[in-house]
Amino acid sequence: MNGATGSTEGFAGASAASGGEQGHRAGTAFGAAPVAMVVADGAACVTLANRAFTEYTGRSQEDVVGRYWPEVLADADADSAWELHRAALGGAPVHHRALVTAEYGGAPHRVVAEAQALPGTGAESEPAGVVVVFREPLREEETLRVISELRTENADTALWTLDLRTGRLHELFGPSPLGRLLAGGARGLDDVLARVHRDDIARVRDAIEASQQGRDYEQRFRMFDHFGDERSLHARARYVGGDHPRLVGIIDDVTEHVQLIRRLADRRRIEAAQGRQVTDLAAKLVSATTVEEVTGLLTEEFAPIFGGVGASVMLVEEGSLRSSPAPPEESPGPMGLLDDDAASDVAHPIGAVIQDRQPRFFESRAEIVERFPGVSEFLHRTTAQSWATIPIFGDRRVTLGVWQVAWGEPHHATPDERALMLTLAGLAGQALQRVRRQQEELQLADAIQRRMLPPQIARFAELSIAVRYLPSRAGWRVCGDFYDVIRLPGRRVGLVVGDVQGHGVEAAAAMGQIRVAFRAYASNQVDPGAVVAETNRLLTETGEIVFATCGYLVVDLDSGEMQAAWAGQPPAVIATPDSYDLWEPETGPPVGVDGDSKYPVTTRRLRVGDTLLMCSDGLVESAQMPMDEGLRTVGEDLRGLATHVEAAASSLIGLTPAGRGDDIALLIVRMNGSD
Repeated sequence: MNGATGSTEGFAGASAASGGEQGHRAGTAFGAAPVAMVVADGAACVTLANRAFTEYTGRSQEDVVGRYWPEVLADADADSAWELHRAALGGAPVHHRALVTAEYGGAPHRVVAEAQALPGTGAESEPAGVVVVFREPLREEETLRVISELRTENADTALWTLDLRTGRLHELFGPSPLGRLLAGGARGLDDVLARVHRDDIARVRDAIEASQQGRDYEQRFRMFDHFGDERSLHARARYVGGDHPRLVGIIDDVTEHVQLIRRLADRRRIEAAQGRQVTDLAAKLVSATTVEEVTGLLTEEFAPIFGGVGASVMLVEEGSLRSSPAPPEESPGPMGLLDDDAASDVAHPIGAVIQDRQPRFFESRAEIVERFPGVSEFLHRTTAQSWATIPIFGDRRVTLGVWQVAWGEPHHATPDERALMLTLAGLAGQALQRVRRQQEELQLADAIQRRMLPPQIARFAELSIAVRYLPSRAGWRVCGDFYDVIRLPGRRVGLVVGDVQGHGVEAAAAMGQIRVAFRAYASNQVDPGAVVAETNRLLTETGEIVFATCGYLVVDLDSGEMQAAWAGQPPAVIATPDSYDLWEPETGPPVGVDGDSKYPVTTRRLRVGDTLLMCSDGLVESAQMPMDEGLRTVGEDLRGLATHVEAAASSLIGLTPAGRGDDIALLIVRMNGSD
């Protein structure tokens, strides 16, 4: 071998004959032509080196024999030689080779080493040793080696071959970083497969069995490296047939790629969940019925979407600030603000946002102190590190307040986060305006309704009378529930309880009209059924789409006789201290539905000591409370307080068995007897 000339001289030109009988056996193992070689025992100790090897390495037999042959080569490439030795002892075919570095002629050279086991003396004996033959590489082999080293050294890749007859697994050009990480010293297929994830092992084995039928191999699977960490791998191989069928291929570590895909998928799932959460909370904003509900959503439920540790809202009311929901007594609001502080203080972040209507995001304490030094004292009393301060706008971009979200560590709000915060603050502003308009209507309707109810009821020595009206708590639903006590000629008393369907100012106004109509017709009609029928006809003739349930009865103060005309109203309850029962007068349809409707009259006597309850359905019926159950609860309560009508009325208003989802009107009468 003459340097880089690629001559056939050199190792290949030496005679193997000088090696004696063992050298002859080794030489003929690779063919008839003399070759350069060494013979080693199973432990890799050299027992013989032929003349070509000693001539071109400049080392005598005495320098080489007894040493490990991989160490006779250049120290930097001993691993590849040891790998080749173990492969030969394991029965690797003759074609298994390594490109190694050897020093001879005073300079290092790249040579191809091929190894094969020497058979033992018995049929079942272990190999007697290994014969290693050296030759100069072809130019293509050298190029392939360099490319392969670059590919495996700087990437998570290994080049491998699997002997399909023996199950031995080897790396083509010696150990690679990935090969050492995955297999370590294991070379048997079963040893390597033992580290494959249990959920993937069957699929990997099936693919290998298919390759034994002459198919190429490709699989993605998970495997645990020798540290116990899970790796995701992509293995590809081409089937090579012949006397020694094998797979030759590449295995890539795609763990980072798989983890990236998982992170992206997790991110999409999180974003989808956040999207659903935002949609649900936005719907709650739309249906909120109080200012506290709106601000509570911002402070309690929206802040966690952004990873915030806390949030607060300051509303602007006549130039001053007010915390909502109200903080604990004597506790400051956002960044030390107190209720009634001026909203125009631009030296404070809240005031600055209110005045210029621009959101501000502070990623650190240093950033906020640099812009607003006045908050430095407050920072000693909080663990928050970052803040987002967002204006809440009403119509014409009037600032209704400020929403502030705080984080427990430095936080950079992404453009998407900022856009979402502004959107939610905008929805909150719309909800606040809607709620305030509804509250104004509520106050107006409540005032109208209370003014239309009788300021004082008629009093009679023979009767103890108590009345109550309780507005709904279901947002802004003010309905048209009403009651009245009418003094009639002939020592008679008219009692009315009704419920106008609908809510708001219209229902309150309609209630007033119906109450006035009852009074007008009652003064001219003795028959309660005629009074209800005339009121019904009046409502239908007005052309307004309004109807009401009501109960009207007339009590004779001398006899206690009651005549009742009912229009869809709940039954009356009659109680004594010992018991109660329900009186269900025959009923007609609600008034205002059909102008020709007739209302029959039902008669019963109210005895001395009896207590009568007439009420609207809001007291005894709701979506969660059937009327039968509500009436039973009311009857039991009324029985216990039947002798004290004011106490009974207060108890029932406090009990409200059907809840507060509707207005409640009730009238209680106890027959005392004549003076």
